[in-house]
Amino acid sequence: MEQLPFFLRMMRRRARAAARYDVEWQPGLEVPAADGSPLITDHYAPVTDEPCPVLLVRSAYGRGFPWNSLYGAEYAAQGFRVLLQSTRGTGGSGGEFHLWRHEAADGQATVEWLRKQEWFPGAFATIGPSYLGYVQWALGLDPPPEWRAAVLQVPAHDFYDGFHPDRQCTLRLEMCLISGAAFFHQSAGAVAYTRALLRLARHLRHAVRAVPLLDSYRRALGGRRQEFEDWVGHPYPDDLFWAGADAGPAADRMTVPVSLVTGWHDLALGQTLQQYHRLRRAGREPTLMIGPWTHTSLFERGRAEVLADSLEHLRVHLSGRGERTTKVRVHIAGEWRELPEWPPPSTPARFHLRPEGGLGELADGATSFAYDPRDPTPSFAGQLQSRTAGARDNRRLEARADVRTFTTGPLPEALDIMGTPAADLYATGSTGHFDLFVRLCDVDPQGRSVNVCDGFARLTPDHSDEDVVHVPLGAAGHRFAAGHRIRLQISGGAHPRFARNYGTGEPLATATRMVATMTTVHHGPAHPSALTLPVV
Repeated sequence: MEQLPFFLRMMRRRARAAARYDVEWQPGLEVPAADGSPLITDHYAPVTDEPCPVLLVRSAYGRGFPWNSLYGAEYAAQGFRVLLQSTRGTGGSGGEFHLWRHEAADGQATVEWLRKQEWFPGAFATIGPSYLGYVQWALGLDPPPEWRAAVLQVPAHDFYDGFHPDRQCTLRLEMCLISGAAFFHQSAGAVAYTRALLRLARHLRHAVRAVPLLDSYRRALGGRRQEFEDWVGHPYPDDLFWAGADAGPAADRMTVPVSLVTGWHDLALGQTLQQYHRLRRAGREPTLMIGPWTHTSLFERGRAEVLADSLEHLRVHLSGRGERTTKVRVHIAGEWRELPEWPPPSTPARFHLRPEGGLGELADGATSFAYDPRDPTPSFAGQLQSRTAGARDNRRLEARADVRTFTTGPLPEALDIMGTPAADLYATGSTGHFDLFVRLCDVDPQGRSVNVCDGFARLTPDHSDEDVVHVPLGAAGHRFAAGHRIRLQISGGAHPRFARNYGTGEPLATATRMVATMTTVHHGPAHPSALTLPVV
């Protein structure tokens, strides 16, 4: 073991939690993967003669900053022996990287190596965000007996659903491009990754606006990428390409205590809550924290809360100190609230769409707007990876001719919602191929319209004009203050968060022809389009 690099020693001085130990490290260990390929692993350890609990962190994003600081040095200074490993084909590790095909077996191989180390105390825990959460679910498909706790932060578990949300055969185009840049370049080091992000930013508009997509994306990702083309070219969930991509069944098998952490505007909020409910159905009691964060702001705005929560979970379940009393913590109206479960009991409140843009009692009429894929309604705010992610003022978006809003009067008293708001819309599209992007907003007395949650639906000619379109708007915990107004925003898309609908039904990967769609939302006694809120 040797002294930490100077950079990490400086970062430790700025850490959120006071160090309990000095830290040493052993970089570049070679741990055999399931096929014998070397998995390069850095070993961080507290400077002490006492036995230390072990944390396993497996990363596809390299072992440099921020992972070496956030997990390696940070947790070692709190008394944990940390193994920070690059997954197969990344960060110098041998073999070929694939998003999901090797992680379960390689995780098991790493645990087998752990068992043979003289410093291994016979138990370990896992921790990490995003893809570092996926590898934990993969390990949970066959949980090792020495596993004592798992901390899954903004975790993914199903790559098909991540790229094609709600199994609607649409595509999270922005996510595919930004995730592709990360998977293809981040493990190569900070310089290479920064260069890749600058290239992506420079060519992003061409990538998402030119056609066909299989040609237009290449400049943005630095050449042809078969992985990206596979994500785009296999839009159906039953395609054999996606076999094994869903590690969700781990929730049925894991017995280790699980801590789930996510944000109201996290890309993986829906997946995290799916696993929360799946664990509970299996008789487990996971803890859940939902903060005012996006997928990427978790360790900027929420670092203190997230670190404290993870340390409590690990000390209770891995070190056997104390107990966890909080089951669910959610951030609402600037404060943390503790709940016995998510969602809490609520009462549905229904607000009907009105033809003049109101939201309240039933009124007969219809509202129409044109959606042109040549000038698609842009994605703004919400569950994005770009700089406009999170809660933002939507007024510029709502000023567009292809966006319609329906708004209540000022509320006489505060109204709290916790659960999943939903819109039920009677909608038709002139081409038969059309989308509905639906967003709930909070409008303050100054007119700022801030997004709370949203949902998306893709319709085809199989949709009957008389069929209601049910659009869940995602989980939300929010207070509409007295004097504020509730707003429902409807448009024909949110591009490139969701790849635009060309209006033709042709495959997204190769389509070049675009047709504008006139979308009509009907309301009234015969077509009671409405917003439903879970009021507590």
